[in-house]
Amino acid sequence: MRRFAILLLAGLLLGSCSKHFDPPEGRWIGHYESPQVVVVAWLEILPGGDIRVSAPDYLDVGDPTPDQRDTMHKRLASDLSDSWGEVKTRRYEFDGHVFRKEGGVAPQMEWDSGKKEMKVVFYFGMQHSIRIPMTQVKNFSEEPWLP
Repeated sequence: MRRFAILLLAGLLLGSCSKHFDPPEGRWIGHYESPQVVVVAWLEILPGGDIRVSAPDYLDVGDPTPDQRDTMHKRLASDLSDSWGEVKTRRYEFDGHVFRKEGGVAPQMEWDSGKKEMKVVFYFGMQHSIRIPMTQVKNFSEEPWLP
């Protein structure tokens, strides 16, 4: 009986040490451009913590003309909007600041609750990760380049 009481107490103490953080609910849009990458992203965190994220991109874009860049923007915005209904919800582990895939190590998103700032972390092949600042929106726009 004493052993059971010790195990119960140890379980309660360990359980009280692990904190549960609810992720912030809402929608965010963001984009990033460089000579190597053009990406646009939508992120939605639903009540209960399910998350949908989509980020179509172009890689190795070089130095496009303004007309080519405008065409890329329109194509990515169209791809994003057209495919959003098919984006599956996922669960992420959230420690109050960093979202990670379940059982994963690499950050997928970062939340600064004090500043109410969300960043989505993108990994493109062997390149360094890119942290894209996101803007919270009420509804997703057909023109994600202008939040």
